[in-house]
Amino acid sequence: MSGRARLTVCAAVATLCAGCALLPLVDPVGWMLQATILLMIVTGVGALARRVPLARPLTVAVQTLVLLVLLTVVFARDRAIGGVLPGPEVFQTFGRLVGEGVGDVGRYAIPAPVTGGIRLLLVGGVVVIGLVVDALAVTYRSAAPAGLPLLALYSVAAGLSQGGAAWLWFLIAAAGYLLLLLAEGRDRLSQWGRVFGGTGPGTGRPPVTAGQSFAAAAGGPALAPVRTGRRIGAVVLGIALVVPAALPALGGGLLAPPRPGPGSGDGSTISAVNPLVSLQNSLNQPEDREVLNYRTTIEDTRDLYLRIVALDQFDGTAWKPSERTVTDVPDTLPSPAGLGPDVDAEKINTSVSTADWYAQSWLPLPYPASKVDISGRWRFEPEGRTLVGDRGQSTRGVQYQVESLLVRPTARQLASAPAPRTEILREYTKVPDSLPAVVRKTAARVTGGARTPYDKAVRLQDWFALNGGFSYNTEVRAGSGTEAITRFLQQKEGFCVHFAFSMAAMARTLGIPARVAVGFTPGVKQRDGTTSVGLKDAHAWPELYFEGVGWTRFEPTPSRGTTPDYTMANTPAEGGPSAPAPLPSRSAAAPDGPSAAPGCAPGGHRTDGCPAAPAQLGAGPDDGGPSAKTIAWISLGALVVVVLPLLPLLWRARVRARRLGAGRRGVDAGAPVLAAWRELVDSGWDFGIVPDESLGPRKAAARIVRIGELRGAAAESAHRVAGAVEQVLYAPRPRPATGLGADVRRVRAGLRSTASAGLRLRALLFPRSAVRVLWSLSARRSALLSRWHTSRAARKWTTARRGLHTLRPFRRES
Repeated sequence: MSGRARLTVCAAVATLCAGCALLPLVDPVGWMLQATILLMIVTGVGALARRVPLARPLTVAVQTLVLLVLLTVVFARDRAIGGVLPGPEVFQTFGRLVGEGVGDVGRYAIPAPVTGGIRLLLVGGVVVIGLVVDALAVTYRSAAPAGLPLLALYSVAAGLSQGGAAWLWFLIAAAGYLLLLLAEGRDRLSQWGRVFGGTGPGTGRPPVTAGQSFAAAAGGPALAPVRTGRRIGAVVLGIALVVPAALPALGGGLLAPPRPGPGSGDGSTISAVNPLVSLQNSLNQPEDREVLNYRTTIEDTRDLYLRIVALDQFDGTAWKPSERTVTDVPDTLPSPAGLGPDVDAEKINTSVSTADWYAQSWLPLPYPASKVDISGRWRFEPEGRTLVGDRGQSTRGVQYQVESLLVRPTARQLASAPAPRTEILREYTKVPDSLPAVVRKTAARVTGGARTPYDKAVRLQDWFALNGGFSYNTEVRAGSGTEAITRFLQQKEGFCVHFAFSMAAMARTLGIPARVAVGFTPGVKQRDGTTSVGLKDAHAWPELYFEGVGWTRFEPTPSRGTTPDYTMANTPAEGGPSAPAPLPSRSAAAPDGPSAAPGCAPGGHRTDGCPAAPAQLGAGPDDGGPSAKTIAWISLGALVVVVLPLLPLLWRARVRARRLGAGRRGVDAGAPVLAAWRELVDSGWDFGIVPDESLGPRKAAARIVRIGELRGAAAESAHRVAGAVEQVLYAPRPRPATGLGADVRRVRAGLRSTASAGLRLRALLFPRSAVRVLWSLSARRSALLSRWHTSRAARKWTTARRGLHTLRPFRRES
């Protein structure tokens, strides 16, 4: 294998090694095989273009064109021209897939499913980086800067990953880069032709003679420079792995102010982090993995929401928890704010076990909890009544006991609730001036005619969940900015975050204290008496404050959770707070298993609506893309479609380079002169000047100069080449001719300058002289047939055929 071929292979291997760092981010990993196939094709095209040889920029351009066609065939074949060539619709499809892929990256937790958008980002990213590395390391012969795109590819993977075996992926990526550097170093050493010093006594190694390469002389162990390079690479790689592990981790920088983390012991505060980043990820996971399971002392668990955190700070663009003071977890938690003694509150006990893979800082708890028995480093935030881990404490695989209250207010108690305290109103009804006016107007219109805050809250809930025309869709982007709520109110489509955020914001504009709670719906009761809570039970809901009752749950999201009993009663009569109408009856116990949702097929149930239709029988697993065999055939077809029209261009470039190559070695000293003359004649032919074999060199050159309208140096160069040919053909002792290659190139430049744009394009892409390939093939075929007819085997075959013809009449007579 030549040095450049070895360097090409190492560049592709280094790219794939860096791309391996992306493997833990998604599941399944079949995309890597597709990326490998496409990278091999692009790399092979680059190797062929360099062998022609093409100019460096043209080589990269051809590789880019092939890559574009391959991506078109794989990801947008139905939008392509003829199923292969990219058009405007293809680029629109690419833009849509990239947008979806970026959204999916923020939507899914690791490992994410390989959606169409994520597949394009992964496959396209790896192959584009591979093209850049190939161009830098092989085409432009500079392997060191090729480490920058490799570092960028690894950095993206390291930034998105969650630790784990990150050192292993770094080791693989670094090894690939070192392999590339060693290949380039060996290629450079092989071109020097002489070692640095002579052979020392006792080394037993023969000296490398002049003109002998290192590759030819290195029949034994590696030479000293190669061994030294390997040792340096191994030492540097070891330092890169060991030193960071020994150094303390750095935070936000020496000049950055300290940022206390959740429950940091020294700051005794909890940071304003946003737990909603993972909520939509959980809802969109393809597999509903169990987060936790619990066993409780009550039979009816439909109101037992597990609350993680309360979002009470609204800045017009997002809801987030305020930065609060945290304390040690007391033996008995303080009484819930605003809860009076007249409200029915049942004490319940719950045992919770979380999954080993579920790790976050906030502890899921029934609201309001009064006692929590848990081991570990946990802190208590009194305002939101939440527990948060301290110094790395998480919910991974923990077991704990919770004593809580199941509060059951009546509609009358909520309707007759007095005005909240001043500090509650001041903090929990704050609305920024940037909130669009349509939010206030919509809230006032929906609640028009309602007399009490309770009536207005029920009107808002029913408008979102029942009669407002809203639909539930987890694929809708959560959005940001002051116009996010406006878009949701106009489009009327979203998931629990949209509904909870919008209702809480609208309640605040009506003077009702409101915040957003994040956690889980009660889950599904199992036959063994436990209740299972999965990823798809992740939920957000608004909590509104009523004096004498406290923070009260509402459910505006359609087809999610359960509507509270106290919101299903008729509102009091106009004359005053009269007794509400009877509440609808409810079953005293939850079903042992999931029941069918309204409108679903029998046996179908999902917390977020009806399940998808079952897969067809015989259908195998599908990772969202074509198989590797299909990719290979499609890639081969695309390569043929792209390369076939370029064959005349590539053949002419190759022939021109061979004819005009410097230092041609041959028996006949006139061979380079005749080769230059053939190239001059073919160049004229490419630009429309058909050769005339009846003319001698001098008249043929004059004809090219006249028809091609050559002037000055170009005309002189044509005559100079013709004179050299006459010397070779007719002079007894031909004078040596030099610079004929430059003369021919000067004639080509002159022909190009006087030709029209269409003629120049045809001469480049479809040169007329390329017909010599067909002539050559025809001549070889004729020669082969001639040798066959004169051979002994052909004579025997002819004799046998004549014998068969002789026997046929006798067969007919018999």
